[in-house]
Parts: sequence; C-alpha cells; structure tokens
Amino acid sequence: MDNKKFYITTPIYYPSDKLHIGHSYTTVACDALARYKRAQGYDVMFLTGTDEHGQKIQDKAAAKGVTPKQYVDEIVATVKDLWKTMDVSYDRFIRTTDDYHVKSVQKIFTALHDKGDIYKSTYKGMYCKPCESFWTEAQLKDGCCPDCGGPVYEAEEEAYFFKTSKYADRLLQWYEDHPDFIQPATRKNEMIAFIKQGLQDTCVSRTSVSWGIQVPFDPKHTIYVWIDALSNYITALGYGNDTYHDYDKYWPADVHMVGKEILRFHTIIWPAMLMALDLPLPKKVFGHGWLLLGGGKMSKSKGNVIDPVKLCDRYGVDAVRYFLLREVPFGNDGSFTNEALINRINTDLANDLGNLLSRTVAMCEKYFGGTVTAEGLTEELDTQLNDLVAALPAKVDAAMEALDVPQALIAIFEVVQRANKYIDETAPWVLAKNEADKPRLNTVLYNLCRALHSVTILLECYLPNTAPKMAAQLGLTGDEVKFDALTSHKESYTVHKGEALFPRIDVKAEIAYLEAEDAKRKAEAEAKAAAAAKAEATQSEPAAEITDHEAEIDFDTFCKVELRVAEIRACEAMKESKKLLHLTVFDGERERCILSGIAKWFKPEDLIGKKVGIVANLAPRPMMKGKYVSEGMIVAADTEDGGCAIAFYPDSVKAGSRIH
Repeated sequence: MDNKKFYITTPIYYPSDKLHIGHSYTTVACDALARYKRAQGYDVMFLTGTDEHGQKIQDKAAAKGVTPKQYVDEIVATVKDLWKTMDVSYDRFIRTTDDYHVKSVQKIFTALHDKGDIYKSTYKGMYCKPCESFWTEAQLKDGCCPDCGGPVYEAEEEAYFFKTSKYADRLLQWYEDHPDFIQPATRKNEMIAFIKQGLQDTCVSRTSVSWGIQVPFDPKHTIYVWIDALSNYITALGYGNDTYHDYDKYWPADVHMVGKEILRFHTIIWPAMLMALDLPLPKKVFGHGWLLLGGGKMSKSKGNVIDPVKLCDRYGVDAVRYFLLREVPFGNDGSFTNEALINRINTDLANDLGNLLSRTVAMCEKYFGGTVTAEGLTEELDTQLNDLVAALPAKVDAAMEALDVPQALIAIFEVVQRANKYIDETAPWVLAKNEADKPRLNTVLYNLCRALHSVTILLECYLPNTAPKMAAQLGLTGDEVKFDALTSHKESYTVHKGEALFPRIDVKAEIAYLEAEDAKRKAEAEAKAAAAAKAEATQSEPAAEITDHEAEIDFDTFCKVELRVAEIRACEAMKESKKLLHLTVFDGERERCILSGIAKWFKPEDLIGKKVGIVANLAPRPMMKGKYVSEGMIVAADTEDGGCAIAFYPDSVKAGSRIH
C-alpha cells in the first residue's frame, strides 16, 4: 500500500479575472480522478494553483489603481472559494508569488544558465499580451495570434533564451519510447509536426515587464512565464526549497491535466526543461477539449463566460459536476447550453438515478418493512442485471485508467438504466399481490439494492454530496461504502426513505427564467460599458503636476526613482487627443512608448532625434481605453507663463545614461 502513489495536477490558472465554468471542468475532472485513486488506497497528491505574474496582471492592476499583488490576492480568494463550493479536494494550492516558489524558480533559472542551456540575445517578433506568447510572422493566423485570435504587436527587447531546439531529437525519441506520454494519442502527431517544422529556442525573460520574478544575476530581467509557471509542478513538492519535502515521494507526476491550447508547452518546453535539469519526465500529459459556449471557446477576455457559482446555487453542486464530467467527450470539445444542463439533470439524475433509488426504497419499506435479504427465489431474469453489476468495477477502472471520465459515468448509468428496466420486467407491485410470490419479490428488491450499493460506492468520486445521501437511504455505513465492498456480499439491506436526490425541473419555465436573467445580465453589462465610455469621453486630461511641497523622503527612497537619458526616435500627434504626443524613445536597451501631454508646446518634428530625461521605472499605464500603454514619463518643468520646458541633452550623452 505504501508504494501506491498518485500525483495529479491541474494547470495553474491565470487570475486576471474570476474563473469560469471551463476552468471548473478541468479541476472537477482532476478531482474525480484524485478521489477515485484515494478510494483505491493510493497516497494521492492533487495540486492546483494560480500563475500570477505577467504583463496582463500588471496592466489590470494599474487600471484598477492597486498593486499587482493586491489585485491577484483578491482574485485568488475567489478561486479558492470556487473550489470549496465545487467540493474540489485538492491537497496543495500553489501561487507563483509564494516565496518558496520564487526562490526555487531563481535556482532553476540559474542552474539552466550555468549549464549553458540559457543564453542572452535579442528578441524581435510579434507578441500577444493575453497569451504572453511571441510569434513569428509565419506562425500568425490572418495576422493575429494563432492561439486566441487576438491582436499582436511588434516587440523587440533583450532577453534570455532557453535552448529548446537542443532537445528536439530527444523529445521525438521520448514520444516514440513512451507512446502514452501524450493523451489523447491523436494530439501526439500535432506535437511531432510542430517539432519537425523547426523547433525554436524559447524566450524566458523580459525587460519590459516588471511584475514577476527577477533573474538573480541580471535584475533588470524578469523571468518569463514558461520557467516561472511550468516549474510549479516540482517546486510545490519542495524542489529547490525547504518548504515542502515530498519531491522524491511523488515525482514524476502521473498526470498533468491541461487544456489542449497549452498542451504544446507541457509536452515540448516542460519536458525539455526537465531533460536539461536531468530530472524525470511526467508519465502522462492529457490535453482535454474545451467546453464551448455558442460554438466558441469561453474566454475571460471575450466576456463569454458562465459563472459556475451561480449554476451551483441554482441547481446544486453535484448536478453541475455531473454535467461537466459527462458532457465533454474524451479528448474532444463539449458544449454548454442551458438546455443541455437541464436535460442531464432531468434525464440522468432525476428520472434514472433518483427515481431508481426512490422506487426501490419505497417498495422495500412497503412490502418488507424496510429490510430485504439475500435469501429468496432467483430466476434467469436476474442474471443480466447481476452480471452487469459484477462487471461494473472493472469497466469503471478501465475508463479511469484511460482518463476517460465520461465513459466511467456511462458505465455506471448503464447499470442504473438496466435496474430501472429490471423493475419494469419483474413488476414488483404484481408480485406483492400474491403471498406465494414474496420470496421472489424479496430477491428482486435485494438485487436492486445490491445494484444501488455498487453505484453508490463508485459515484462518490463524481458526486460527493449525492453518494452519502444514497448510502443513508440504503442503510450503508463504515466499510460498506468503501471500494472493498464492491466485491463483498452483503446479506441484507435495511433501507430508510429520504428526500428526492434531484427534483425534476420544469424545462419551459426554467428556460424562460434563464433567458430573462441572461437578458438582464446583458443589459447591465451594456449599461456599465456605456457609462464607462461616457466617463472616459468626458474625463479631462491629467491636471498639471502639484507644485506644493511633498513630504520629505530619505535618500534611499529617492534612489528608487530611475531617471535616464532617452533618445526620441519617433513622435506623432494623436487623433484621439489634442494634448498628447505619442513618442517612441530608446532608453539604451529597448524602445518604449511614452504618451506625454506636451502637444501644446512642442511639434513632433522638433523632438525627433533629441535626447531627454525620462522616468524609466514608472509602472506601465494603460491609456485611451487600453489602446496604448505608456511606459514612462518625460522629465519637464512648468514655466511662468503656464508653458512647459524640457531639458535636452547633447549628442555626447549616450541613451541610457543615468541621471543623478
């Protein structure tokens, strides 16, 4: 028993906003697998968490007027509340802002650099901010990001790169030697083709993003998402830190469960990193399909998301869990509609499962005072049901080993449906009319209880609230609800009728209610957007800087302001604002955008080629409805006549020189 370990992970979610029903699908699927393995007697480690660094978080926090850490703290609290609501039994929750993770990532980055697998160069290419991914022109789809379909912009900056290309042949050999590494197997060919088209080295640092983990030996660089986020699977076990001490116990992971859109990073970049570190690779990476809404992927940036908390409040946690686990086909996409959810609740849960339990318990109480025994009169008709029940554990186990959770539920509900048919075939109400048929009636009801017993034990992994209610009505306690009882023989059942498991929903009335709520939600969103647009349209330009004295600061505080000389390489007036100029400046390392309210006093042609002072470490500020991000401030002074003066530096002063 001590050697039976099972380590399963979700991806760590990006807390740029509250999570939606698509995230819940991944996590609930992992929860079902973790619960199943625990029930089998495995020592399980179930890891989930949040990936909290990057440009998008930095921009969101700035727009809200809070620090990035304050912003993610608020979102992470909602994530943990969601998993609590959905009865997700994770064992450990990692945040990439956790101190131990930060230290481990810096050690990993340094080790890869010292080995020669990370080197410094310059990156120039197209960048997608939502995906935090660089792309070549050839990889773009219709000029947009091939993953999310969103806009990209040209970026050039100094960066560190990981030698992913060095491991191309080893990765291909690994796929060949471990045919089950990528699941479902159909996705393996996609990864092979991606590698064979020419594997590029991976950008693993940024200088334009400050919200993240610093490169320890080059602090102006921030460690980019891949090394930061992907390393969580081992840092959460204590690799490179003293917070946890179970890396040797659980690694390598048995399953990384990820969405198909990030399968490439988990089957190419992550294994290559592990190879470079001389660490074992995970046993399996499963790229599941998407839960689609209206034919498209749910996306926080698109706003087309479903709030799982509201669904749980209205229909119950287990109803939502069942829908998620049953509706998305193995490895493919599923679709969320209100009608599909209600149909699953009414058909599978209310009509089939709930009705079977209710009828069985009611008949046991009515005809035998609640107790039925294994003794009675058997007939050939019993064989089909009993054989199906006997074969059920093996069917469920095969499906779960293949990570095919929907198929496991299909197998369970085949027994439920066969048991309902068995009631119709045996007609217990007819047998009850004749005293001579009582032994036969006892056997029929006992067989139904036995079928429900097996169903109850297995359903706990998927419906953790419903299974105990079923056990209570069937009179099951202690070891009787453990997996070992699937192969044992209970001599009798004493039942206790309870409330209906899943009340049937009036479909017409419910759809009308949901449509009204959806219309209300859309109207509120449109009103909010209109109000925000109106406020921004009427908002005056930033006021002149306050000339009153500020509170004294010490020298160390002053030194935190980074003033540098920058060369203005491009400058243009903005159609969106008469007061702002759009400047492209070179700060000695890279070009950056600065929006400055100096258009009244300076013409673009008078500034191009000039060298000015800038505040270089000012947090990026989204402006003009997020269309632009200003990455600094021009150092200027007020004049007595209400004008503006800028100090220009001679050509002999290099761009990037520190201003003291």
